[in-house]
Amino acid sequence: MYPKNEGVALPVDLIRTVAIILVILLHASIQSYPNISLMSPQGVQIWWASNVYDSLARVCIPLFVMLAGVLLLQPSKADEPLKTFFKKRLVRIGVPFLFWGITYFAWRFFANGEILTVNSIVQGVLTGPYYQFWFLYLLLGLYLVTPILRVIIKHADWKIIKYFIFVWFAGTAIVPLLTLFGPFNLSAGVFIFTGWLGYFVLGAYLMKVQLKTSILTLVLVFGMLWTIIGTYLVIGALGEKFSQFFYDAYSFNIILASAALFLLLAAVPSQKIESRFPHGNRMLKLISQNTLPIFLFHVIVLEVLQRGYLGFTISITKMNPILEIPLITGLTILICLAIIVPLKKIPCMKKIIG
Repeated sequence: MYPKNEGVALPVDLIRTVAIILVILLHASIQSYPNISLMSPQGVQIWWASNVYDSLARVCIPLFVMLAGVLLLQPSKADEPLKTFFKKRLVRIGVPFLFWGITYFAWRFFANGEILTVNSIVQGVLTGPYYQFWFLYLLLGLYLVTPILRVIIKHADWKIIKYFIFVWFAGTAIVPLLTLFGPFNLSAGVFIFTGWLGYFVLGAYLMKVQLKTSILTLVLVFGMLWTIIGTYLVIGALGEKFSQFFYDAYSFNIILASAALFLLLAAVPSQKIESRFPHGNRMLKLISQNTLPIFLFHVIVLEVLQRGYLGFTISITKMNPILEIPLITGLTILICLAIIVPLKKIPCMKKIIG
């Protein structure tokens, strides 16, 4: 999402646009349908449609984090003063976070009918006023370690970076597989390099990797098919308790799919997009430049459409979910742009909404 493209030969607009569309697709595919039996024909259709779209979209946040790794962990930036680095981040994210945070507290009160208490407000400030805000807290954590990682990556042998990624992948993606095959307690282990930090470093490392498009495509298809089919099989065998296992961003299938898609997108020359698809390129830039406000605003738009606040309802219970999920995703993007772009033309609003 952020930071801006600063001298990196990478189709940043393309990667950001794909990532934010997948974020909305993911949230559009996660809709509740409590009044429909899961075993009914409609319930089965909804579950499979949601599972497929959900599985395809799970690479969204890894794409954002890897892109941030490429842009932030450049060795040439290792000497950037801490004050300068954090001032840039604060200007880009601090004010929008405050504005959208207040907006979502208001949304919870007026739209969701929630009675806000001191405890709920404090909890919202500490962990996010709405569910998508967790990503901003993730970014903050990555920003805090970026100055340290910049120095390490600038001076470390790339064999050490490869070793770090190997240990991260083993501890994050491989070891948890043991939980599927027995009552193993993995709460304590030797692998401490887990979580989003691996994706962050992986993004910087992947810029030194070259693989054939055919291999990357196979890895991407394998990862996504494993997510779709594996989720179905693991629920059937082990129950709903493991329903999120292969959806998890740290699962080996999502890591493989994310890395493969990132490399496929990174290989697309920006000049080629500009020359062959001028209109599409303008749309890419428009979406890319507004990624932050779209990310923060789109949940309200989704809920307005799903709840029928505009006089009509678009939801998986009212339409064929195979068509409804991509339809509401596209409409959400367009509505977000239709509101955000004019707002940014008002003085000062650009800094306020992101």
